[in-house]
Amino acid sequence: MKTLFVLLIGAAIGIGAYLYFLGPERRADRTGAEREASASAETLKDKVSQGLTNLDTREIQDELERTGRVIRKKAEQAGTAIKDATADTRITTEIKGRFALDPDLSSLRISVNTTDGIVTLAGSASSAEEVKRAMAIALETEGVREVASTIQVKQRKD
Repeated sequence: MKTLFVLLIGAAIGIGAYLYFLGPERRADRTGAEREASASAETLKDKVSQGLTNLDTREIQDELERTGRVIRKKAEQAGTAIKDATADTRITTEIKGRFALDPDLSSLRISVNTTDGIVTLAGSASSAEEVKRAMAIALETEGVREVASTIQVKQRKD
C-alpha cells in the first residue's frame, strides 16, 4: 500500500518537474503533456483501486502472524488526509504570521493548533482585548471553521 502511494506521489512530482523545466519554445506542447498526465493519473488511480479490491490472502495471513492485525486504507482516503493536513498547516502558519505582524499581540505567548479547520489558541495575553484580537485574526483566516481559545489573561510584570 505504501509503495503504491509513494508511486503516486513520485509520478506527480515527476510530471510537475517535467512541466516546470519546459523551455518557452515548448510551452505550446504543455497542453498535450497535461492531457497525458491526466490520463496517466486516471490509469494509475484505476490500478490502485483494483489493487485494493484484489486483496491477497497470503499477505493478510502473513500480516496477521507478524502484527496480529490487518489494516487497509484506500489511497483516496490517504490523499484526502494529506490534503487536510496541508490545509491545517497552511491555516496555522497564516495565523501565526498575522500574529507576528500585529503590534498588539505577542506571537510568542500564543500557540496555534489547527485540526480539520478548527483552530485552538492557547497561551497567555495581557488583556481580554488581546484575546479578542487573536480570535478575530483566526476567524478572518480562510479555511477556519471554528476557533476555540484557552488563552489566559495575565497582567505583564514590568
